[in-house]
Amino acid sequence: MANAPPPAVYGGDEISSLVIDPGSSWTRVGFAGEDTPKVVVPTFCGKDSDNIYVGDNDLHSPRPGMEILSPMSDGCINDWEMTVKIWDYALSRRLYTEAKDHPLLITEQTWNPSKDREKAAEVAFEELGVPAFYLAKEAVCSAFACGKPTALVVDVGSAVASVTPVIDGLVLKKATFHSDIAGDYINSHLAGLFKSKNIALTPHFMIAKKTPVEIGQPPQATLKSFDGLTDSFLEFQRGRILNEFKESTSGVLEQPYNEVIANIRPARPFEFPDGYNLNFGADRYVTTEPLFQPQAYPLPDSPVDSSPQGITELITASVNACDVDARANLVNNIVLIGGTSLLQGFTERTNIELNQAFPGMKIRIQAPGNSSERKYAGWIGGSILASLGTFHQMWIGKKEYEEVGAVIVEKRCK
Repeated sequence: MANAPPPAVYGGDEISSLVIDPGSSWTRVGFAGEDTPKVVVPTFCGKDSDNIYVGDNDLHSPRPGMEILSPMSDGCINDWEMTVKIWDYALSRRLYTEAKDHPLLITEQTWNPSKDREKAAEVAFEELGVPAFYLAKEAVCSAFACGKPTALVVDVGSAVASVTPVIDGLVLKKATFHSDIAGDYINSHLAGLFKSKNIALTPHFMIAKKTPVEIGQPPQATLKSFDGLTDSFLEFQRGRILNEFKESTSGVLEQPYNEVIANIRPARPFEFPDGYNLNFGADRYVTTEPLFQPQAYPLPDSPVDSSPQGITELITASVNACDVDARANLVNNIVLIGGTSLLQGFTERTNIELNQAFPGMKIRIQAPGNSSERKYAGWIGGSILASLGTFHQMWIGKKEYEEVGAVIVEKRCK
């Protein structure tokens, strides 16, 4: 690799590399060698006729005519103009650095199409001006974060759930499966539940003041009024409430949903932004059941002929698509990551169902107990990878990119 940049410039401690892990909800940004990303920003943009807005403060400020848009589709970047704005904000306004001063590692999904991989290299070198670049598979990084060169990486995020076999640091593409039965899908079920109970989801920014009320009593809140707010902005704000409910109140039963068992479990209270509060019993379990049984709990507007796969079915399909010799090692090294996997009872349910799906095999699931390790596994693995002393030979240098062009990523970033 004659064109690889020398270690004195890009390896070791001389210049710290940047690591960017773009997810469907959040983009994680920070320096290689650190334990957690310094900056976590929403992977969304606000857009009106004049400006593009990024970052927590601007996205949550009500503006007439501002649409909330996502640059991601199916877990991959599909709008580079918005993506560069988000990265630029994260680097210059939050990390106080510039991309042109650092080698850059970006994580990607296993199913990321070639044209988008090449576009990533083009953006890195030509728009961000980085001196060196690498595109790493997020599943490989997540396995490394858990100290495993070989693992079955089960990543349940907001928009996508995926199962990826990693063997000796390389992904098996043919055995990688993904679906949209993930966190946002649960949010759709939660929204349906609240609608059926006539619970209004009044976003935080609309509350001027509120008075505490007893459980189940109508809210007593004074609301602010705004003109010209778009549906996408209101939907984005309601999504925050759904996420809060899901993270604090929802749970997963250890077995297929059973109303009798769900009702025996202690109920949990939840207070909505307008002060209305209620105890949730069986409802907090029935809305997460679609993660495992999507066919039994379809959304009202889902296509009739769709047969989505639940988490256990995805894992089973992935394992069965691997060589027979590799299967026992993979199910003994399952890595469970992604924000949605933090639901109470999720790991236990997955373990029980996999023991039923693979009788006679030893199932072992590693689910990091620390929530930031679970949510940021891809970034942490990228941070470990980019800070290794031997990694300097992996970087694609600017000179190499100029000589070969963007297709270089297909050859160098397997």
